Amino acid sequence: MKIIVIGCTHAGTATVTQMAKLYPDADITVYERNDNVSFLSCGIALHVGGVVNNAEQLFYSNPEQLKRLGINTKMRHDVLSINTDRKTVRVRNLVTRETNIDTYDKLVVTTGSWPIIPQMEGIGLDNILLCKNYAHAQTIIQKAESARKIVVVGAGYIGIELVEAFEQLGKQVTLIDNTPRVLFKYLDEPFTDLVETELKTRGVELALGQCVTAFTGENNQVHKVTTTAGQYEADLVILCIGFRPNTALLQDQVEMLPNGAILVDEYMRTSCPDVYAAGDSCAIRFNPTGKHAYIPLATNAVRMGTLVARNLIKPTIKYLGTQGTSGIKIFDYNIASTGMTEQAALDAGMNVKEITINDDYRPDFMPTHEKALLKVVYEEESGRIVGAQVLSKADLTQSINTLSVCIQNNMTMDELGFVDFFFQPHYNKPWNLLNQAGLQAYSTVG
Repeated sequence: MKIIVIGCTHAGTATVTQMAKLYPDADITVYERNDNVSFLSCGIALHVGGVVNNAEQLFYSNPEQLKRLGINTKMRHDVLSINTDRKTVRVRNLVTRETNIDTYDKLVVTTGSWPIIPQMEGIGLDNILLCKNYAHAQTIIQKAESARKIVVVGAGYIGIELVEAFEQLGKQVTLIDNTPRVLFKYLDEPFTDLVETELKTRGVELALGQCVTAFTGENNQVHKVTTTAGQYEADLVILCIGFRPNTALLQDQVEMLPNGAILVDEYMRTSCPDVYAAGDSCAIRFNPTGKHAYIPLATNAVRMGTLVARNLIKPTIKYLGTQGTSGIKIFDYNIASTGMTEQAALDAGMNVKEITINDDYRPDFMPTHEKALLKVVYEEESGRIVGAQVLSKADLTQSINTLSVCIQNNMTMDELGFVDFFFQPHYNKPWNLLNQAGLQAYSTVG
């Protein structure tokens, strides 16, 4: 069996390492256009802020390890086209510039995503940077050393983490986003209000609800960022607007969402026989709605990559779907979310209610205790849980992993009220915060 894998970040690395163990007699070739594999881009802000001093620590595999597993590892090779009818790929060696045709029995597309780059005046100026891979991380650190005023465009996880890192380095930071709140995709207003207050307290300028329209400067260096509401001075601009799937190679050959995300079934199969896909190039089932959605997360990628390997010969293990569960630490706040925010559910036309708990997470008789803000969103008619968020200076983020399981298993709020959670004064109250949310919803229905 001859297997070709295109791309080797999270999904690709998980796929090839598992396939090498499961199919020791297979001929496995991985094509990767970069000179490295498995870079954890979620650690870029930690590297920029000096929490992780050595960027090499952000890799969890390398080409030499893959070669030792018997994988034909082709670094700095760019796949130019795929012919799924003939089962061939055309590949260019980026070092020698030579082009050749390779054949496959099974093809795995783990080409990932790439940052969205808006086409506007000044976008090509030298000190407007992306934040995705190892090279980006090194460039950001190099240019940030001499920058005094830094503009971050995009108030999602990556943008917020970079803002924190730059603020702690003593930079003057402006955060621009076209949504009315930071972390709009992940958190509802009571949570983002606290984050925004913290950012403002630390001197970060928030420019929300406005779109960037142009970048201007001289000597190929940006000096001003123009938006629909004003202008902001900048020595350095980091674009964190979002990501698009890298799927042009399979355009018109497999089924995709309008944004180009490849549709895969529960066994990671595309609509084309013997072609599989995983990671940020894919759309997967979003359990709160039951529909396919584009949710580029490293956790999704490694699960999907592992499942490709398990299901390559025959359907074996189904993908359980995703809740888009994620977490972030911003200054002293530990934050996590899963499923849908209340705003997202309402925008999707769902009839939902919510319960918000704002309480000390453990008994008052303990020498210290912190407030915890917990919100659970659920369908009004059925009580089915569809989303949750937590924020506290205490680390209560694992409660969101618990609620992720609840959503995956279609649990209801009345069931949540009586789940068996332990009590120990160091950690919680006799009625756990999650129990409290379920009980309050139950009493509301009653």
